[in-house]
Amino acid sequence: MSIQVSSPAFAEGDRIPVKHTADGDDVSPELRWSGAPPNTKSFALVCEDPDAPRGNWTHWVLFNIPADKTNLAEGVSKEKELPDGARQGKNDFGKIGYGGPSPPKGKPHRYFFKLYALDTKLDLPAGATRQQVLDAIKGHVLAEGQLMGLYGRS
Repeated sequence: MSIQVSSPAFAEGDRIPVKHTADGDDVSPELRWSGAPPNTKSFALVCEDPDAPRGNWTHWVLFNIPADKTNLAEGVSKEKELPDGARQGKNDFGKIGYGGPSPPKGKPHRYFFKLYALDTKLDLPAGATRQQVLDAIKGHVLAEGQLMGLYGRS
């Protein structure tokens, strides 16, 4: 199954606004989704840049997002645990929460916001890494979707 992921901040394949990058306010964009299976127990989100010089760079890890949610508001707090019970992992900047695009000068990089509908909640602590989350969701993904945005510096 496929989940449709979108954002009012940018369309698929479009430029991510500066506001959502390290060059701006570095706040997460609003994300919306639909099409999750009815037996979804939670969602997990990973944002990554596969074009980074050192390989895949993780910008955001968020998991145990409640199953009844269909969006994330702009500017998700950078706390380990959110009021709704969702937990944030550590990004490759070594911080909790969203870390916006910060590519070196040159060709724009691709940023994939990947959302997974799961048949369980993850038994992981806040601060978990992208790899820990990806390992934990194996065998539990009911559906997934993604939104890709571009950002570059000249």
